[in-house]
Amino acid sequence: MRVPIEVTVNGKAHRVEVDTRTVLADMIRDQLRLTGTHVGCGTGSCGACTVMLNGRTVKSCCILAPDVDGQEIMTIEGLADDPRHLHPIQEAFVVNHGLQCGYCTPGMVLSALQLLNENPHPAEAEIRRGIAGNLCRCTGYQFIVKSIEAAAAKMASKK
Repeated sequence: MRVPIEVTVNGKAHRVEVDTRTVLADMIRDQLRLTGTHVGCGTGSCGACTVMLNGRTVKSCCILAPDVDGQEIMTIEGLADDPRHLHPIQEAFVVNHGLQCGYCTPGMVLSALQLLNENPHPAEAEIRRGIAGNLCRCTGYQFIVKSIEAAAAKMASKK
């Protein structure tokens, strides 16, 4: 069965028709063509599919698309206004080598955003706890933590 839903994604209103079994990650990728949201495990364990739903991070592979009718979503594509002017978190990941293959990066960046919104000056242990729902198979996390520390400092200096 298909149902119409209305969502705001990255500030833009969308009306789409989805199968009632479609998960949010698939709607974002397949219908809205925003491929920055990745699907890794499909069970909510890896965090590659992390997006912001009404300002909070969620694992989009575990939420049915019809359940987000009328809500606001931000994907990694909505974080920076222009690819030439990255968000400080994205910039810090690039400068501090916080990514290798990049598969986990969109979810990791959005988890870092929520962490820094809630705690602008996190200690290393708080950063590690804040990204605990996002798995990375490449970096060993040290450069990810360093990237989030650098982003926190840059974002604090802009305030």
